[in-house]
Amino acid sequence: MSEPEDWSAIHDTQRIRALLLAAAREERAVSYSEILGQLGFRFTRPKMRALCRTLDAIDADGRARGEPELAVLVVRESDGLPGQGWWTGRKDYSGEWTGEAARRFVRKLQRAAFKFWR
Repeated sequence: MSEPEDWSAIHDTQRIRALLLAAAREERAVSYSEILGQLGFRFTRPKMRALCRTLDAIDADGRARGEPELAVLVVRESDGLPGQGWWTGRKDYSGEWTGEAARRFVRKLQRAAFKFWR
């Protein structure tokens, strides 16, 4: 039997934050698959969910420092929008989490991150 896979990279807030800052400085979004790939993993839903918890922690730390959120840069390849979990519990958006209104909202937050980290 092989050793369990080491998921510690998925919980490495400093490393993932650095990947997100690089994307922000390049003014681009990254897919969940791309981030997981940069951490040495193939995309799976359990790994994506673990990554999302780390993204939440990164944004909570950033909010405490007055920084714009970075998790908004991590999107689905299919439509360029964050996954459903990112939308859950948001107090600053009440619309559908797909479609043009969602795209406008996400682009606004992404532009704020790009501008801040430029």
